[in-house]
Amino acid sequence: MKEGKFEELFQEELSDIYDAERQIIQALPKMAEAASSEELAEAFREHLEVTRQQVKRLDKVFQKLGQMPGKKTCEGMQGLLREGEKMIGEMEKSPVLDAGLISAAQKVEHYEISAYGTVRSMAEMLGQDEAAELLEETLEEEKETDETLTEIAESIMSEAGGEGEEEEEEELEEEEEEEV
Repeated sequence: MKEGKFEELFQEELSDIYDAERQIIQALPKMAEAASSEELAEAFREHLEVTRQQVKRLDKVFQKLGQMPGKKTCEGMQGLLREGEKMIGEMEKSPVLDAGLISAAQKVEHYEISAYGTVRSMAEMLGQDEAAELLEETLEEEKETDETLTEIAESIMSEAGGEGEEEEEEELEEEEEEEV
């Protein structure tokens, strides 16, 4: 096994998350279009703009390191986004699809939280303080997005639960009328 250097691993991980962010930029408009909840669609549109800024921030990190992003494909993100695309293709617009989209998006956010936490720590260890600050800023944005998605999920599920109770009550009333 080839012995590596932390600087090389840092560069590799930065290239991985850079590609992941670029993939997310392609996926978010599709997710916004598929959402039935306007609140969720708007959250996806807002995160698209945040993600574009995160790519610019990564460009600054690479610039500070005097390097270019590597030509790496983030296969982990590819798989996560493929799952979301499959769901969009198989389900009709509905609160159920919205819940599935949130689940898929939170998996993406957790991947990013992990990745940014790791590269931020590497930057600190390597004495790349400016890079660490930029990466920390993105890490905090990813955590905020995850929290927002949780709030939207709770709202959607609460509404869906209330609708389910109403349907059950209507069914019970119909059964009682039939018995009379």
